[in-house]
Amino acid sequence: MRVLVVGAGVTGLTCAVVAAERGHHVDVLARDLPRETTSAVAAACWYPYLAFPVDRVLGWARRSYEVFAALAADESDGGPGVLVRRTQELLPERSPDPWWREAVPDLRRIASPPDGYADGWTFDGAVAHMPRYLDYLERRLAASGGTVTRMALSALPPGADAVVNASGLGSRLLSSDETTSPVRGQVLRLPPVPGVDEVVLADRDDTVTYVVPRGDDVVVGGTSEPGVWDLAPRTQDSEAILARAAALVPALRGAPVLGVRVGLRPARLTVRLALERREGASPVVHCYGHGGAGVTLSWGCADEVADLLDTL
Repeated sequence: MRVLVVGAGVTGLTCAVVAAERGHHVDVLARDLPRETTSAVAAACWYPYLAFPVDRVLGWARRSYEVFAALAADESDGGPGVLVRRTQELLPERSPDPWWREAVPDLRRIASPPDGYADGWTFDGAVAHMPRYLDYLERRLAASGGTVTRMALSALPPGADAVVNASGLGSRLLSSDETTSPVRGQVLRLPPVPGVDEVVLADRDDTVTYVVPRGDDVVVGGTSEPGVWDLAPRTQDSEAILARAAALVPALRGAPVLGVRVGLRPARLTVRLALERREGASPVVHCYGHGGAGVTLSWGCADEVADLLDTL
C-alpha cells in the first residue's frame, strides 16, 4: 500500500519508519525538512508534557520508553544518539506519584529535596540528541525504501492509498482544526559541563525549568506560552532561563551560550489519533496535537498509526 505521510518532525518520521518497516511504500511530504522542524529544537527528554488524555498517553509513553531504552544500547558513531540519563523532577509541594508512574521501571522518591522544593522523584529517563536522532530516523526510513520531500501543501495530498496527517500546527490548515494551537518554548544550548550528567526538571511558581545534558551540549529551558506564535528569541527570556538553571544546577554558572532556539509546541485538548474515511478521497490517519511530548509519545503513536493502516 502506498502511504503519504505529511510532516517530517519526530511524529511524522517515526510513523513513516514503522509503516515502511511493516512493508508499506512510504513517502514523507513536508514544508520543513526534519532539522528545520520544531522537533529539532526540543530538549527531548522522555517526559509526558502537555499531552492528553492521560489514559492513552500513558500507553504511548510506555511503548516509547521501551523503544528508547533499546535504542540507547547503540552507541556507534552512526547510532541514534539516544542516552539513558538519571532524571530528577522537583516539586514545590508534597504530591502523589505521577500519573505516568507505570511507564517507568524505577521511580523513587527524593528523601531530601533541595531548598525551595518539598517533594520530588528520580527515574531512569531517555534523552535524544535531536539533530542526530532525526538523521537516524531518516536513514532508517531510507533503508526501508521511504523518502522525504520538501513540499508546501495547502491540502492533504491525493494519489495514495492512505495519508498520515502528522502535520502538527499545520493541521489548522490541512484539517481545518483550529483547536490545535501553539505553545511557545525557548531553549538555550550550553557546552558540556563537568559533573552535569543528570536531567533536572523543576516546577516552581508556575514555571518549568529543565537542564538536559545530551553529551556534546546541555540544553536548558524554558518557556511555555500558550497561543504565542513569535519565533524570535528574546534576550529577557534567555537571561531568566540562565538564572533559573544556574540556581537549580550551580555548575552551570558562567557557561557560555552556544545558541538560542524557539519552537512552537502543537498543543490540543487531546491528541488526535484516529482514522477518517473520506468520500472520494484517500482515508486519513490523523496523528497530531502532542503538545510538548512528541518525542515521548512517538513510538507508541506510530505503532497505533501503523495498526490503523494495516486495517485498510
